Amino acid sequence: MFGNPSIIVTVPEACKRVLTDDQYFKPGWPSSTLKLIGRKSFIGSITYEEHKRLRRLTAAPVNGHEALSLYMRYIEDNVVLALEKWAGMGQIEFLTELRRLTFRIIMYIFMSSESEQARKNLVAIFQSIVDERREWRKNGPKEDMMDAMLNVEDENGRRLSDEEIIDILVMYLNAGHESSGHVTMWAILFLQEHPQVFQNAKAEQEAIVRNRPPTQKGLSLKEVRQMEYLSKVIDETLRVVTFSFVVFREAKADVNISGYTIPKGWKVLVCGLGVFTSTPKSTPTQRNLILLDGIIGDMANMAMYWPISGFTPKVGTFLPFGAGSRTCPGNDLAKLEISIFLHYFLLNYELERFNPGCRVMYLPHQRPKDNCLGRIRRVS
Repeated sequence: MFGNPSIIVTVPEACKRVLTDDQYFKPGWPSSTLKLIGRKSFIGSITYEEHKRLRRLTAAPVNGHEALSLYMRYIEDNVVLALEKWAGMGQIEFLTELRRLTFRIIMYIFMSSESEQARKNLVAIFQSIVDERREWRKNGPKEDMMDAMLNVEDENGRRLSDEEIIDILVMYLNAGHESSGHVTMWAILFLQEHPQVFQNAKAEQEAIVRNRPPTQKGLSLKEVRQMEYLSKVIDETLRVVTFSFVVFREAKADVNISGYTIPKGWKVLVCGLGVFTSTPKSTPTQRNLILLDGIIGDMANMAMYWPISGFTPKVGTFLPFGAGSRTCPGNDLAKLEISIFLHYFLLNYELERFNPGCRVMYLPHQRPKDNCLGRIRRVS
């Protein structure tokens, strides 16, 4: 299927081993993905040492406390404006509007501007932006990811090359808006399908607002960290939806896992994302390859374990952002964006779907075929 002999791994211990053992496994993404994202991105074929360097240089501007505090105000302002606008538009494709919103947010975070160009134009555009930014910086810096990447240097004084900056931007722009938009949509659909969970999540958000100092305007990062129930809602959505249904690795040498020898050069598809589920009245139940179950079934079956049970999965079962040294570097930013949107939606809005029985498409990402056609209504 992927141009190489491949093996699918679902057992928790094996998933953990493949994702954390950098001695025997390396990234094994299909060549088409590497061409699209770029050879110098985090998911590319760069060496372990080079990946470690790039991650160290770019981690703080994405997931650091100061960075998240800076970005959240822009996210919050755009979420509030978008919901108000959608409530007055009548019929909308909810998923399409969410993707536009998340793209606008991620573009601002990284370059303080907006664009909807295709990959073949993005590289040329980004190169011109990098060149222009180098000139603008003579008059003073800007507080965005572009500036951070132009400034950062390693312990040897080595800075990021233009190719590294561009490939990292393309990777983040793609991952940073597609996943957030889709997961937000599914979280809202699941919440509305389970009224008690909706009310529990809403009560938590109302308590946060009620306990806020009278002089405070808008959310604080501390308040987002207090959203324990909503965090579980997001995690449960990530488990059920499995946005990135596999993580690709390739064996660097013959290696034995769980009694099976994986030959050198074989692709290893890690599918540990959500394979364990449970309900309050049952023991943990293994459902191998929950996404594949969904392809031959339907979303109702996939969501059968809502509401949240509080079950703690074994290491290697819940991997929405991967694991090991190559864990998704934007995981905190993604959850922050989703949390802010759900906060305001739960407090003031509801979604009326026009085609609640609409069939679900599963490739490249699972979504209703009508992109969740409906109407946003203000309820307070």
